[in-house]
Amino acid sequence: RSFADSKELHGLRYCRLRGLHNASEQVLLTAACQNMKKIATHLAKLG
Repeated sequence: RSFADSKELHGLRYCRLRGLHNASEQVLLTAACQNMKKIATHLAKLG
């Protein structure tokens, strides 16, 4: 489900930059943003 969310909600349907290095950088930054969102929602549930 995580990859599907990345594609639909975080702009990974198309790569914005050219080249393998830039594409992998975009994927890593998107994954980091997803992890930060998960941490924030988890902390919000804790109180």
